[in-house]
Amino acid sequence: MSAPKKIGGRSLLVTSATLLSLSVTAPAALAAPGPSASPTATPPARMSAVGGARLGQPGTQVNLAPGVPVLPKDLTARSWIVTDAESGEVLAAHNAHWRLPPASTLKMLFADTLLPRFPKEEKHKVVPSDLAGMGIGSSVVGIKEGHTYSVHDLWLGVFLRSGNDAVHVLSAMNEGVPQTVKDMQDHADELQAQDTHVVSPDGYDEPGQLSSAYDLALFARSGLQKKDFREYCSTVSAKFESGEIRNTNRLLSGDTDVPVYQGIAGVKNGNTTNAGATFTGVAERKGRVLLVTVMHPEKPEHNEVYKETAKLFDWGFQAAGKVKPVGELVPPKSALPSPEPSASAGKAGSGVKPVAGATADSGSGIGTAAAIAGGALVVLAGAAFLINRRWPLPDLMRRRSRP
Repeated sequence: MSAPKKIGGRSLLVTSATLLSLSVTAPAALAAPGPSASPTATPPARMSAVGGARLGQPGTQVNLAPGVPVLPKDLTARSWIVTDAESGEVLAAHNAHWRLPPASTLKMLFADTLLPRFPKEEKHKVVPSDLAGMGIGSSVVGIKEGHTYSVHDLWLGVFLRSGNDAVHVLSAMNEGVPQTVKDMQDHADELQAQDTHVVSPDGYDEPGQLSSAYDLALFARSGLQKKDFREYCSTVSAKFESGEIRNTNRLLSGDTDVPVYQGIAGVKNGNTTNAGATFTGVAERKGRVLLVTVMHPEKPEHNEVYKETAKLFDWGFQAAGKVKPVGELVPPKSALPSPEPSASAGKAGSGVKPVAGATADSGSGIGTAAAIAGGALVVLAGAAFLINRRWPLPDLMRRRSRP
């Protein structure tokens, strides 16, 4: 298979991005309400306050002040959030913790959970049971029984074509769909994504399968710590078997009514009957890296989820540094301070679990970084970025081997 294509021809915009830099002195997370069997068209009066009390309130939350641009007037999404990917600050949000069907944006959690488990060169021959149980009308990349695929090809199918068939094959390699669902739920819990209830690994509509704009931002932020995640989610097109596949993220690949967004670098889109259109994107301008999630625009216009995302990105880049945040993205549980701090905190053997798939220099918080070049997040050999010296995260790139 030939090398994936990335957007090129533009100047290097930034050589480092601190995509996971949070204060560990955040207010204590409050428990999320229990899952709803059938989400309604109006947000509940009480939602989770993880990341800040205002994020648990229905409606739009933003601190407008002199010099802060007003939000776009024509936003129709049921839920959205604009965050600074570096600091974790939530610049503005609308029903951030509303538990809604996530569609294929849930594949960000799937990838963040499973990517470290299989070397990309590993090959797998597909058997009929690998593809069993896929939902009717699932998006597919075209996996065929009896064909052999590399893990690299399967991940291209997941990220570029949102292939549920590729998800099911990778789940089969991970001891099956039930085990993968459990692993994803465990990882969501580790990330403090309390709005998320996983039922299927691919995001297909299932009763009780829910997430939130806030949680999807957590998944994206965690995934972007992984080199492979960054490369896959920023790939525009690639060879797959005898053909070519193209990323369905329209802010990355463009469409007739949606231009490629300046500085876009991923992440993942989705669309199902219950979820409507969903999308989480990451973009960089002038050294500022933002994450935006939009869930279920009510306006029926073509590509509306991308249009509303672009408007929120535009607002975020204008407002960043001027607007007082309304909350923050919380760190993973393993990054929280030990209940009994000691001189050995942050060192190997301190009882702090490493975060698989990220990169750092043990004891220094310095590691390999992402750079955004030509609108695509790429890895620069030898580049470094600060994760957060206050986080006790040794050996971040230690891979978890498959049982």
